[in-house]
Amino acid sequence: MTTINNGNFHSSGLARQVDGLMDSLYSGGVNNPMDSVEQISYLLFLKLLWDKDEDWKAINPNHQSMFSNEWEQYAWGRIVNLTGDELFNTLRGAIEKFEDLPGLSDTGRLLFRQATLKILDRPTLRAIVQGVHEMSMASTGTKDPKGDMYEYLLSKIATSGTNGQFRTPRHIIDLIVEIVDPQPDELICDPAAGTAGFLLSAHDHILKNNTSQADLDRGEVTGNMLEPNQWSFLENQAYTGFDNDANMVKFGIMNLYLHNLEKTRFQMHNSVTTTLGGSYPGEKFDVILANPPFAGSVQAESILSDLNHGLNTKATELLFCKWFIDHVKEGGRAGVVVPQGVLTGSSNAHKAIKKSLLENNTLEAVIDLPSGVFNPYSGVSTSIVVFKNGGSTKSVWFYKVNADGFTLNANRNPINDNDLPDLIAKFPNREEGDNSINVDAKTII
Repeated sequence: MTTINNGNFHSSGLARQVDGLMDSLYSGGVNNPMDSVEQISYLLFLKLLWDKDEDWKAINPNHQSMFSNEWEQYAWGRIVNLTGDELFNTLRGAIEKFEDLPGLSDTGRLLFRQATLKILDRPTLRAIVQGVHEMSMASTGTKDPKGDMYEYLLSKIATSGTNGQFRTPRHIIDLIVEIVDPQPDELICDPAAGTAGFLLSAHDHILKNNTSQADLDRGEVTGNMLEPNQWSFLENQAYTGFDNDANMVKFGIMNLYLHNLEKTRFQMHNSVTTTLGGSYPGEKFDVILANPPFAGSVQAESILSDLNHGLNTKATELLFCKWFIDHVKEGGRAGVVVPQGVLTGSSNAHKAIKKSLLENNTLEAVIDLPSGVFNPYSGVSTSIVVFKNGGSTKSVWFYKVNADGFTLNANRNPINDNDLPDLIAKFPNREEGDNSINVDAKTII
């Protein structure tokens, strides 16, 4: 797998195919980008699952196909040849019944939970099915077209959520991951995971750092220095993602599936109102990476009592900060985005969060981001907070990012001004310079 570079992908033929699908859906009456991405996700999954089943049949003549008996009618190879009402009725049946398909993974079942077909115009449906069928997504060399394509598709969701959710720019995600430096034997969690961007970036980071120099020199990120048990851990246990938005969970599952992480634990879960049950009560992680909702306010009676103990707040950004603190293992690390008000607020809840970060943890860095970083979704002023569980904080490294390589208006066009390389170079030793300074921790409370 390679690190995704959507900048190159935007001009590719596959990107133009995605644009064509979105335009066709809009013209055919599916004009909410969220619905369009959802519907394409279902079709992609159906096709890719059938492709994989066909590959297994070619390898093993005794392979028991998933699409046998009553499920044969839902095989993509049959669906793609249908038209009109027959196509609509068959595809609707597939999407609504696929949750019960024998042999489907748990993540696949979650993807199709309460799913329905929303492309009602028959000619449009036929055009979309044909468009998905004609997509060439076979990996070639070091390319990962399936993953790149889906992340490009997700970029079409241009509206932020009502609870303060919005897409985190990929270069900001990669920056946080680079700083926190997750390792192949660590449990990594994003409790507000959205479309799984942090988890995928962490995986790419681990693969790159465990690839031989010879492969890197050829432009290949293979993870060839990882041991078999490390591969197994990464594929089955390393990553956990939660989100309380059903659509985001579906998109995250599909994104992970297309990046060959289909067994990742990714589920619908509200981290500030619902305890981790079953086998996971009190679960902690080695690494937490997140950009949680900023603008939300939770009903007081819904908030976990342990989480809100000593805070007495309904603000999601403070509740998530407490969740981060409570769920990092001893010696573990967190790199999270917070509104600047978390650090400058004077309420009792703000003071309690800052006190905990400074006295019961090592607050390693506060990175001040320019207010336009999250345009066009939000103009809120934010910081990246990096801390380690354990110890206490003597001094904090502050770095002010004035430019991140893009304009800070709604268009976010590429520019030459970029402080991020300087930030990455200075972070390991917390070097002081034009943009950075170390301050006494006592000045923060």
